[in-house]
Amino acid sequence: MLEEGQECEYCQRRNRADGFDEEAIAQLLCILGQDFARTAAERQVRIMHTNMATLTQTWMTLLLSNILPSDHNSDLPLPKCQLVYVILTRMSIHVAQLIADAIYLFVGTPPTRHSVDPDKSNRALGFLALITGLCQSFGVPVAPSKVIRSPITRAFIEKYCTTRQAQGGDPQAPDAPPPPPHADPTGSFDTEQYLWHLVF
Repeated sequence: MLEEGQECEYCQRRNRADGFDEEAIAQLLCILGQDFARTAAERQVRIMHTNMATLTQTWMTLLLSNILPSDHNSDLPLPKCQLVYVILTRMSIHVAQLIADAIYLFVGTPPTRHSVDPDKSNRALGFLALITGLCQSFGVPVAPSKVIRSPITRAFIEKYCTTRQAQGGDPQAPDAPPPPPHADPTGSFDTEQYLWHLVF
């Protein structure tokens, strides 16, 4: 738990020029033998969805659905790779600040217009669950006609987050999964434990 005004480890590293080791990030987030996509100048820019380990894809889904919404999920840009790396290595993150920053950026960035209908925006509305929850808490009647997003279950992970190798199409089978998080003595799971037990 962070004290008021205390900077999380993610922010400390993000603000340093040498805060992240991209080689270590690729080794943890990618399937064996894969790496970042690079520019012509060999600068690491993103990890493609097809090169991500199952646990990386699962956290990416959670991240892009609830913390930093995006309708683009075929790859993970370097800053978001750094965030997933921080999650997987269990460094501290000020989640509320991340969400507040993302909302501020979303509101302050002018939308791009749709190429066919200039009255429409190309940008998807983010934080649907947060908006719906806030409306409910203030007494606004909410009766969604469809589920905003499917829950992350084992079936969801097998369908959307299990990488298939380019050679032969076999599902990714990690040689050595990370050790399971320590179980809560009360028997309850936190998000990390829950996802670990679904993936491995």
